[in-house]
Amino acid sequence: MRGLVIGILVLAMFGVCWAAPTPAVVQKPGDWTLDIRFENPQQITLKGSVPQRYWYTILTLTNKSGKDVDFYPAAELVTDTLQVVPAIKGTSAVLFDKIKTRHQGKYQFLQLMENAGNKILQGQDNTVDIAICWPDFDPNAKTVNIFITGLSNETVAIDHPSDKDKDGNPVKVYLRKTLELNYSIAGDPKFRPEQKLKFENKTWVMR
Repeated sequence: MRGLVIGILVLAMFGVCWAAPTPAVVQKPGDWTLDIRFENPQQITLKGSVPQRYWYTILTLTNKSGKDVDFYPAAELVTDTLQVVPAIKGTSAVLFDKIKTRHQGKYQFLQLMENAGNKILQGQDNTVDIAICWPDFDPNAKTVNIFITGLSNETVAIDHPSDKDKDGNPVKVYLRKTLELNYSIAGDPKFRPEQKLKFENKTWVMR
């Protein structure tokens, strides 16, 4: 899937036409999408002999579909320099404790994405808050796109724009409805600790 994403980005850079499908305006029976609120990504640094910088966001998820739903999320951060940064799996307790302390007044029951379980129960009373963390990314990036899957079960099959099977037919690629958050980055890369992400747009895409 990552190869497809980078391939699409390269095709776009060189002006090659490729039309990606968009999510349905009205979902089919059985399809669902979680209600989502989100915090803009913030920096956080773990001090040590070699300080380690991270970025994180917090999602608040509510299931209003009328049924309990499966939850298998994944998240990637993609820069305009074509760096693809997967969300951390196995986030350290030290890092998570620091994030929880920063937000303890607002998110008392904050969980890591990888520890949130594989079900989101229906109803407002079962709303969950999850933190997603990434290692620091390319300091020369000017824009960042965050993609989060697992928030909907809507899928679609398309032909790969270039890959063929042994019979010469396009390879099928299965895309999922994905939350895309777009940000720009201001400031000189030399002053990384002061840099912030500026929110530009939120949309749903098939990816």
